[in-house]
Amino acid sequence: MLTAKATMFRWRMFGIIYIGALLFLLFQGGKTSLMLFCILNVLLLYLVMGRWSGIGNVTGMRRLSNAAGGVSQSEHTLSAGARMEVHISIRVPGVWPIPYILVRDRLVRQNGSSVPFEASFVPSYRRAGEITYTTPPLERGVYQFAPTECSTRDIFGLFEHVGSFESSVPFSVYPRMVSIRQWRQLKLGVKGPYSTSSSRLSAKETTQINGVREYIYGDRLSRIHWNATARTGQWKSKEFERESLPRTVFVLDRYSGSYENQEQFETGVSVIASLLEFGFRRATAVGLVSAGESVDSFAPQSSSDHRLMLMNHLVKVQPDGTTPLYRMLRQSS
Repeated sequence: MLTAKATMFRWRMFGIIYIGALLFLLFQGGKTSLMLFCILNVLLLYLVMGRWSGIGNVTGMRRLSNAAGGVSQSEHTLSAGARMEVHISIRVPGVWPIPYILVRDRLVRQNGSSVPFEASFVPSYRRAGEITYTTPPLERGVYQFAPTECSTRDIFGLFEHVGSFESSVPFSVYPRMVSIRQWRQLKLGVKGPYSTSSSRLSAKETTQINGVREYIYGDRLSRIHWNATARTGQWKSKEFERESLPRTVFVLDRYSGSYENQEQFETGVSVIASLLEFGFRRATAVGLVSAGESVDSFAPQSSSDHRLMLMNHLVKVQPDGTTPLYRMLRQSS
């Protein structure tokens, strides 16, 4: 990309050549000097008109899709390690001829790091075109595209004209998650006092009667509430209180001293995300305590909104803690 100093230097050189051709015409005369002066005027007119090529008002639209084949336009989410396929449609207004368009795009991560991309295309007779590129494997985090810069040069390559447009669609890259088929501790807990199911029907019933409900086909004879049935003339069953169920809470240690490198922390986040996903698939109420620079806690729930909240938190967490986990938990409420 040409700098302002380089552009100014070229304009000055062209001005010196133009003045020399003018002096040559005035003092020498003849057809040769006249032809040379006319050619320089035509060239100067072409270079000046390049400023109004329309590249300054360029417009475009960006579409994102998963490189594996799944379109992610609706949710704009994918798992770590996946690649994103980017399609950019560009249109330049105006009628002045443009030999080619160079497109520079930049993907910015939440921590400030960026990945540049560069491609070029020859616009069609409608002064439009499209480019496609694939990102490298993306790490966990929130990403956003910087304004897309489009530039073109004249046919001699002397001067560059630049324009930009913004069509940014933020998207999140979730931690890597392993599909857990079975969790033995959870399976055993459902049958005993360590049950972690959030479904009320999965809780064991006590012997304490809580009220009367409508008869459901298949209820045992011992559940029939005879007094209520005789009083109302309709079948009624006894409703028993159910045992209160504990919940599963995971603790994520974000103390920087607990990890030798970033890869170990990413593994810990991946483990937490995999266990949370398993719990939500089994309708288990799960919560999270994330202890780092601040302690973020999420009460155990099993709703889809709660799952989205936890995943969005795991997308952004970093090992930013300065206090060991045990001390941090004791200091927090």
